[in-house]
Amino acid sequence: MTSRPFTVADVMTKKVVAVLPGADFKEIVTTMQRWKVTAVPVVEGEGRVVGVVSEADLLLKEEFHEHRLGLIEQMRRPEATAKAGSSRAENLMTSPAVTVASDASLPQAARLMATHRVKRLPVVDRHGAIQGIVSRSDLLKVFLRPDDDLAAEVRRDVVERLFPLSQRGVDVRVDAGVVTLSGTVRDSELIPVAARLAGAVEGVVDVRCGLTVDAE
Repeated sequence: MTSRPFTVADVMTKKVVAVLPGADFKEIVTTMQRWKVTAVPVVEGEGRVVGVVSEADLLLKEEFHEHRLGLIEQMRRPEATAKAGSSRAENLMTSPAVTVASDASLPQAARLMATHRVKRLPVVDRHGAIQGIVSRSDLLKVFLRPDDDLAAEVRRDVVERLFPLSQRGVDVRVDAGVVTLSGTVRDSELIPVAARLAGAVEGVVDVRCGLTVDAE
């Protein structure tokens, strides 16, 4: 049986620090400092995420602190200057928030982060209520899987499925996340398939395929 792919729910941080739309500037800064986070979701009602306030949003007040905002500057950077003059979460936050579903795959979450240039995503249910937070470091947790677990999964889901008749001739070794496949198999066309599937196992860093075809 093929293992279930890892999802955001498997790696997310379930303890979430959030603020309400009416939270003031100092409260937001204090919350970030206390919990050592660089961004907080803004929630309302039953925990529905309506935005995110990050350090970048807050630093705009410092950026524009020493000079008055001219008309040209306000026209050129309307959102930034508006945030610089605000003091409540509902006006400081980036909205709508970029969120991810708990059943999304890790590659999907990584693509969202890259596309929107964010370091973390609020995880929400189908109603938009917050369930957790997933960060870039959370997505790397799969690479902490023990080598023995990776070897067992590669053997079970790759070798046994592709080579049911010649699986005993295949050796699977994993060292620091790098999979090495060696031995002989009957079908040469399946060798690159085996390498690709082994590389798709969550937590595998690289694959070195030394499989050859049984001459008999």
